[in-house]
Amino acid sequence: MKKLFAKKSKERIEETKIEKTIPTERSLVDVDYNRKKLFKKGINLMADEKLEEAIDAFEQALRIEPDNVETLMKLGYARFHLEDYSQALKVYDKILEIDVTNPEAWNLKGLVHYEQKNYSKALSAVAKSIESDPTYGMALYNQACFLSLLNQVPEALEALKLSIEADVKNARRSIRDKDFINVRIEDGFKRIEEVVVLESIRQGYHTLGAIVWTTFLDKIDAETALRKLLEKGLIVQNEKRDGLSKIPIYDLADNIAEKMGKEKKGLFGITRKSLPKPVKNLKELSQAIHSTKEAIEEEDVEKILELFEVFIDPAKSGEQMIETFFDEHREIRLWKIRINDRGVDYIIDNKESMLILFNNIEGTVTKKLRTQID
Repeated sequence: MKKLFAKKSKERIEETKIEKTIPTERSLVDVDYNRKKLFKKGINLMADEKLEEAIDAFEQALRIEPDNVETLMKLGYARFHLEDYSQALKVYDKILEIDVTNPEAWNLKGLVHYEQKNYSKALSAVAKSIESDPTYGMALYNQACFLSLLNQVPEALEALKLSIEADVKNARRSIRDKDFINVRIEDGFKRIEEVVVLESIRQGYHTLGAIVWTTFLDKIDAETALRKLLEKGLIVQNEKRDGLSKIPIYDLADNIAEKMGKEKKGLFGITRKSLPKPVKNLKELSQAIHSTKEAIEEEDVEKILELFEVFIDPAKSGEQMIETFFDEHREIRLWKIRINDRGVDYIIDNKESMLILFNNIEGTVTKKLRTQID
């Protein structure tokens, strides 16, 4: 099972304990200042693993704004960490009363049921998450876990395949995940490493190092998968010069490249209907939003700047952003400039507004995607 709440081993850089003095005029204008201050305090306490104190801070913030979804989500995290599952469920139910289509809340509710070993309820919850966002790789992966635990082997393998198509990193997780003990002997599961390597090559990663980096497979596993793919004639091996030495490079065999390009084969050789361009664009935009939100949470300056370019560059999603999210596009451009100037300090000060903006875009994209698919 993909543990969303696993504690990070790396120590987070502590923020200064001395709070900046806020001018009187700012505190008067920003009526939400106290809630933001309590929310940030709760986040810092969670980072220090002071979960009970964090819960107290989040609950104080909710007294100011009871329906703030972001605060409720963090409160649910903290309750879950403390294994207070009944209270965590109440929090997620509260979020779903506010927004019944919130895919993250449904997924997290499924994880609570999973920890309680109520796999049927977990499966039901995560199915609603996927209904709200069919591209949500984490929910698809968790669905595969729950199906495996319920010994629904073919369905588990199909869900796992879809989750890997959504996020190739799920392949490595599945190989080491105890929840898939019921499906490990299946041929479909054994092919996962080969398929992930094949997809990595299709995406343009042609050297062993690049394939290992993109798939998160061990070097030996990647080499084994490459050998099997070569034996099956699915890929070809050539060489390129690297200084005074030569290194092997891998490409799709001509017939495979033609089939995967023209027939729109899925990762596991299942012919799928080719997605209309608007749906494809929306799916790419949805995936970029997920990655951007994670980078903002992690305060990763370099990654945020790289991902912001996806929303700005007309050759990527910039044109679509201008057409549908003109004001948000302008805001993201300004944020990029300011982050270049101020770095992580600007992210810390504006994290909440950034997450709110991307949550709003995500909600609109999810609704459009659901309409297009229907």
